[in-house]
Amino acid sequence: MKNEVMGKGGGSSMRIAVLGCGAMGTVLGAYLSKGACSVDLIDSYGAHVDALNANGAQIIGTVHMTAAVHAVTPDQTEGKYDLVFLLTKATANGDVLPKLLPRLHENSTVCTLQNGVPEPSVADIVGEKRTVGGTILWSAAFRGPGVSELTQNLENLDHYFDIGEIDGADTPRIRMVADVLGLMGRAEVSSGLPAARWGKLVNNACMSGMSAVCGATFGQVLEHPKAAACLSYLGREVKRCCEAQGYVMPTLVFGFSPEPLDLNDQRQFDASQKMFSDMYSVALNAEASMLHDLENGVATEVRMINGYVSEVGRAHGVETPFNDTVVRVVESIERGERTMSMDNLALFDDSWFVYAPRR
Repeated sequence: MKNEVMGKGGGSSMRIAVLGCGAMGTVLGAYLSKGACSVDLIDSYGAHVDALNANGAQIIGTVHMTAAVHAVTPDQTEGKYDLVFLLTKATANGDVLPKLLPRLHENSTVCTLQNGVPEPSVADIVGEKRTVGGTILWSAAFRGPGVSELTQNLENLDHYFDIGEIDGADTPRIRMVADVLGLMGRAEVSSGLPAARWGKLVNNACMSGMSAVCGATFGQVLEHPKAAACLSYLGREVKRCCEAQGYVMPTLVFGFSPEPLDLNDQRQFDASQKMFSDMYSVALNAEASMLHDLENGVATEVRMINGYVSEVGRAHGVETPFNDTVVRVVESIERGERTMSMDNLALFDDSWFVYAPRR
């Protein structure tokens, strides 16, 4: 019998679920299950659910392990959950969250670990008092029913998650969430969740955006001088929009916060390029989930990621031509008007930036 995570009173064990078990959800569910936590892995992909139950969650890549798990489809769920980790695509929130409501009680906690800034939309459906959020600092790729590849070297991470209450309070609840996530790796409780979200947007808007636009691995993006330069300019727009909303970008994102990021300064440009090179040096063969969505004909999260940056920019008078272009290109690929190709780099006007091959 599992030594399960205990509730606040130390009596009955908590009922925990991971809702949305693609690449990240499968990895998280595997670690929680292996860490003696009783958890349901909920996913609508029947073949994946069957494989998880028959063969366990198989994790390959930088870690090789198989964990026995309990997986169900949404219609097979029963009772109420105390804690739900939300890892469906944000595009599905309007569909999956209303269906989750019967599985929540008054004091349930829904921790969204989705891309973008999903807390407001999640809170609109499940209630603000039930909602907490966070970012995942590692990467993974779905490789087929029952199998996910961990593409990040976890040994290089100081912590695996940044999580927090919407209002930044340090509560027993958020500490409980951190303890559960700690079965995989340390979760840092942040008083500045929105700023942490903006920090993660640097990853999602920049590298994920360019991987999708170019149809390329992270390593191929870094190897192409113009594609690599776009990363820095996309990141500068993210940073400016973050600051326009009154937040300070986490210091580790670009080496110059809170100094303005002047990419016409060779020193700063080179430093920002090095940041991306270092960040993705252990995931050169990885590809963005947005790219996989395009390959599979599935709606991407580009409107919740790069589109969110553009939306904030419009609200505050910050120009965002690079993020605007990513949205435009990805949407045109979704409509079948373009293909994923390095040729799409021509749509990033050379007059917008000065770029040079990294040395």
